[in-house]
Amino acid sequence: MTDALKLGFGPFTSAGKLGSSGVLIVFCDDGLKFGAASAKALGSATGLVARAAKTERFTGKSGSALELIVPGGLNVARLVVIGTGKAAGLEAKEFLKLGGAAMGKLPASASEGVVFAETSKGAMTANQAADLAQGVVLRAYAFDRYKTQRKDEDKPPAKRSLTVATGDIAGARKAYESRAGVAYGVLMARDLVNEPANVLHPEEFARRTLALKKTGVAVEVLDIEAMKKLGMGALLGVGQGSVRESRVVVMRWNGGKKSDAPVAFIGKGVCFDTGGISIKPAAAMEDMKGDMAGAACVVGLMQALAARKAKVNAVGVIGIVENMPDGNAQRPGDIVTSMSGQTIEIINTDAEGRLVLADVVWYTAKRFKPKFMVDLATLTGAIIVALGQEYAGMFSNDDKLSERLTKAGEATGELVWRMPLNAAYDKMIDSKIADMKNTGGSRWGGAITAAQFIQRFVSGKTPWAHLDIAGTGFDSRSSDINKSWGSGWGVRLLDRLVADYYEK
Repeated sequence: MTDALKLGFGPFTSAGKLGSSGVLIVFCDDGLKFGAASAKALGSATGLVARAAKTERFTGKSGSALELIVPGGLNVARLVVIGTGKAAGLEAKEFLKLGGAAMGKLPASASEGVVFAETSKGAMTANQAADLAQGVVLRAYAFDRYKTQRKDEDKPPAKRSLTVATGDIAGARKAYESRAGVAYGVLMARDLVNEPANVLHPEEFARRTLALKKTGVAVEVLDIEAMKKLGMGALLGVGQGSVRESRVVVMRWNGGKKSDAPVAFIGKGVCFDTGGISIKPAAAMEDMKGDMAGAACVVGLMQALAARKAKVNAVGVIGIVENMPDGNAQRPGDIVTSMSGQTIEIINTDAEGRLVLADVVWYTAKRFKPKFMVDLATLTGAIIVALGQEYAGMFSNDDKLSERLTKAGEATGELVWRMPLNAAYDKMIDSKIADMKNTGGSRWGGAITAAQFIQRFVSGKTPWAHLDIAGTGFDSRSSDINKSWGSGWGVRLLDRLVADYYEK
């Protein structure tokens, strides 16, 4: 999932052990001021930095960088100075970004580097150094397993190492343990999203979830016959045109008290979406290999919770299908019966994700009676029109859950924006010949009518939130901690939600 990068923690004196091919990375504020350890390591090279900064108009602005090749006075191949802006009051997500920025400045040809976990205010705390390290790991990710030919200059060294120099090595290592589990969950989700659909079809996706058993997660796979017995007609209708059989995967992490109700996370897993009979235009259809980003997030989250031994009972349920247009495919005008007993008139077979969620949401609520449910789905292009790629759309029947998701988003940088639910929109999906239609029949409010549809399958008064991640789940904006097509978005958000509000 990443190149051969070895991450470690060491003392600030690690810089002195860098060879002539090494890279030293330090931070300065918007006054070009360094921390004491950084200034000591730079020695006479601080004057060289000042002159170079003036020439390059480098001011230490947050995220900016100054690079000096073979700097005089230092026995390193490259010195990188990264700006923090104002060093006071930096939040955890800012240290994460600094780690990503540092990794981004480690050249592909470099075999070793040292990054100082220090700002102009002094050494970072153990938690801040651990956040920095997590940012390094997230940025180091690359999905290149299918590349068989590379130019020599693009080949990284067989072994690469980056040492995070800190004033509290033991504390940073301990703080990083839980963050490493979360980072691995993000990378697992990215891997799943990046895989091509001819490799990651529903059966293979289900098989890969079995790897979670190694971390203590119980995994149960429901096949076609099991879903038929449960009456999952909505989900099964989506996949009936594919030669690949649909699956539902149930994952359980029992880290809380036996008597505690679980928290539940549900993911849409359309491994490829042609649109079915209502086929999509050819342009960019290849992106529809990522229409399972919601399910990928849930798998990554379960990995993260288990890896850090979260003190909570959690359930992850994903519906995995492939939407294809063969002679057995679902047609516009068909009527299917969901597990809830409610009937659905199919208006557009490209509105398939909500059909998958209908049965999986109902199943989760009825079987597990959770404290709350959060579903994630790359559901509508309409949410991208509304929010772009900066926020995921959030729809919820519960103010407390919405507020907590919003705060978790602000803390992690995985932002959500609450959108409306209203009975007026609900009327748009009423059908004359069935209980409901699977689309509102117009372009207006498409993300809202999709959420209204899912809400009809939320059993009882269960607190529920629907996250439409069409703009954030894949092909999202490049960031300091991700240059991959698949983002792994949502793993850190939901892990933070659980950690802050639901662990005992």
